[in-house]
Amino acid sequence: MQESLTIGQLSERSGVAPSALRYYERLGLIRAERTGGNQRRYARIELRRVAFIRISQQVGISLDDIREALDSLPAARTPTPEDWTRLSRVWRDRLDERIRLLTKLRDDLDGCIGCGCLSLRRCALYNPGDTLAGEGSGARLVLPR
Repeated sequence: MQESLTIGQLSERSGVAPSALRYYERLGLIRAERTGGNQRRYARIELRRVAFIRISQQVGISLDDIREALDSLPAARTPTPEDWTRLSRVWRDRLDERIRLLTKLRDDLDGCIGCGCLSLRRCALYNPGDTLAGEGSGARLVLPR
Protein backbone atom coordinates (compact mmCIF):
# COMPACT_ATOMS: atom_id res chain seq x y z
CA MET A 1 0.00 0.00 0.00
CA GLN A 2 1.20 3.48 -0.87
CA GLU A 3 2.54 5.40 2.13
CA SER A 4 1.71 8.92 0.95
CA LEU A 5 -0.62 10.72 -1.43
CA THR A 6 0.04 13.41 -3.99
CA ILE A 7 -2.13 16.51 -3.87
CA GLY A 8 -4.08 15.16 -6.86
CA GLN A 9 -4.69 11.86 -5.11
CA LEU A 10 -5.74 13.57 -1.89
CA SER A 11 -8.06 15.82 -3.89
CA GLU A 12 -9.62 12.88 -5.71
CA ARG A 13 -10.06 10.80 -2.56
CA SER A 14 -11.43 13.66 -0.43
CA GLY A 15 -13.47 15.50 -3.06
CA VAL A 16 -11.72 18.74 -2.12
CA ALA A 17 -10.08 20.91 -4.79
CA PRO A 18 -6.27 21.10 -4.78
CA SER A 19 -6.49 24.87 -4.25
CA ALA A 20 -8.51 24.29 -1.05
CA LEU A 21 -6.00 21.67 0.12
CA ARG A 22 -3.15 24.14 -0.39
CA TYR A 23 -5.18 26.73 1.56
CA TYR A 24 -5.78 24.26 4.40
CA GLU A 25 -2.07 23.53 4.45
CA ARG A 26 -1.21 27.24 4.52
CA LEU A 27 -3.54 27.62 7.53
CA GLY A 28 -1.89 24.69 9.29
CA LEU A 29 -4.99 22.48 9.14
CA ILE A 30 -3.23 19.71 7.24
CA ARG A 31 0.44 18.87 6.77
CA ALA A 32 2.49 17.79 3.78
CA GLU A 33 6.04 16.61 3.41
CA ARG A 34 8.07 17.76 0.42
CA THR A 35 9.94 15.52 -1.98
CA GLY A 36 13.39 16.34 -3.35
CA GLY A 37 11.58 17.96 -6.28
CA ASN A 38 9.52 20.10 -3.83
CA GLN A 39 6.28 18.20 -4.51
CA ARG A 40 3.74 17.80 -1.73
CA ARG A 41 3.17 14.36 -0.24
CA TYR A 42 0.39 13.82 2.28
CA ALA A 43 0.24 11.04 4.84
CA ARG A 44 -2.91 8.94 4.50
CA ILE A 45 -4.14 10.19 7.89
CA GLU A 46 -4.62 13.62 6.27
CA LEU A 47 -7.71 12.18 4.53
CA ARG A 48 -9.44 11.95 7.89
CA ARG A 49 -8.39 15.49 8.79
CA VAL A 50 -9.74 16.82 5.48
CA ALA A 51 -13.05 15.01 6.07
CA PHE A 52 -13.20 16.51 9.56
CA ILE A 53 -12.54 20.00 8.17
CA ARG A 54 -15.25 19.71 5.52
CA ILE A 55 -17.91 18.37 7.90
CA SER A 56 -17.03 20.98 10.52
CA GLN A 57 -17.32 23.77 7.96
CA GLN A 58 -20.68 22.47 6.79
CA VAL A 59 -22.12 22.78 10.30
CA GLY A 60 -20.74 26.31 10.64
CA ILE A 61 -17.54 25.84 12.63
CA SER A 62 -14.95 28.49 11.77
CA LEU A 63 -11.57 27.54 10.35
CA ASP A 64 -9.91 29.06 13.44
CA ASP A 65 -11.93 26.74 15.71
CA ILE A 66 -11.20 23.80 13.41
CA ARG A 67 -7.47 24.56 13.59
CA GLU A 68 -7.61 24.75 17.38
CA ALA A 69 -9.34 21.37 17.49
CA LEU A 70 -6.93 19.76 15.06
CA ASP A 71 -3.95 21.19 16.94
CA SER A 72 -5.14 19.25 19.98
CA LEU A 73 -4.95 15.96 18.07
CA PRO A 74 -1.79 13.89 17.87
CA ALA A 75 0.19 14.61 14.69
CA ALA A 76 2.03 11.29 14.54
CA ARG A 77 -0.97 8.95 14.65
CA THR A 78 -4.52 8.62 13.48
CA PRO A 79 -6.89 10.09 16.08
CA THR A 80 -8.65 7.52 18.22
CA PRO A 81 -12.40 7.37 18.92
CA GLU A 82 -11.59 8.92 22.31
CA ASP A 83 -9.91 11.88 20.57
CA TRP A 84 -13.02 12.48 18.43
CA THR A 85 -15.32 12.10 21.45
CA ARG A 86 -13.37 14.77 23.31
CA LEU A 87 -13.67 17.15 20.35
CA SER A 88 -17.39 16.55 19.98
CA ARG A 89 -17.96 17.45 23.63
CA VAL A 90 -16.21 20.77 23.12
CA TRP A 91 -18.53 21.72 20.24
CA ARG A 92 -21.75 20.14 21.52
CA ASP A 93 -23.14 23.24 23.27
CA ARG A 94 -22.23 25.49 20.35
CA LEU A 95 -23.91 23.14 17.87
CA ASP A 96 -27.01 22.84 20.08
CA GLU A 97 -27.29 26.65 20.16
CA ARG A 98 -26.87 26.81 16.38
CA ILE A 99 -29.62 24.19 15.94
CA ARG A 100 -31.90 26.18 18.26
CA LEU A 101 -31.25 29.39 16.33
CA LEU A 102 -31.78 27.75 12.93
CA THR A 103 -35.01 26.16 14.12
CA LYS A 104 -36.25 29.53 15.40
CA LEU A 105 -35.28 31.23 12.16
CA ARG A 106 -37.04 28.54 10.11
CA ASP A 107 -40.18 28.76 12.22
CA ASP A 108 -40.26 32.58 12.26
CA LEU A 109 -39.71 32.87 8.52
CA ASP A 110 -42.47 30.42 7.66
CA GLY A 111 -45.06 33.20 8.01
CA CYS A 112 -43.25 35.63 5.75
CA ILE A 113 -42.27 33.11 3.13
CA GLY A 114 -45.63 31.33 3.32
CA CYS A 115 -47.80 34.38 2.68
CA GLY A 116 -45.42 36.04 0.24
CA CYS A 117 -46.42 39.57 1.25
CA LEU A 118 -43.72 40.30 3.83
CA SER A 119 -46.33 42.19 5.86
CA LEU A 120 -44.75 44.80 8.10
CA ARG A 121 -47.64 44.39 10.54
CA ARG A 122 -46.99 40.67 11.14
CA CYS A 123 -43.29 40.35 10.30
CA ALA A 124 -41.22 39.10 13.23
CA LEU A 125 -38.16 40.87 11.82
CA TYR A 126 -39.70 44.32 11.36
CA ASN A 127 -37.96 47.06 13.35
CA PRO A 128 -39.73 50.39 12.74
CA GLY A 129 -37.55 53.44 13.22
CA ASP A 130 -34.59 51.21 14.06
CA THR A 131 -35.74 51.11 17.70
CA LEU A 132 -33.55 48.10 18.41
CA ALA A 133 -30.29 49.87 17.47
CA GLY A 134 -29.65 50.63 21.13
CA GLU A 135 -29.44 46.91 21.89
CA GLY A 136 -26.55 46.34 19.50
CA SER A 137 -25.88 45.22 15.98
CA GLY A 138 -27.40 42.29 14.14
CA ALA A 139 -30.84 40.78 13.91
CA ARG A 140 -31.91 41.60 17.47
CA LEU A 141 -35.33 39.95 17.15
CA VAL A 142 -33.81 36.66 16.01
CA LEU A 143 -30.43 36.41 17.71
CA PRO A 144 -30.27 35.47 21.41
CA ARG A 145 -30.16 38.50 23.67
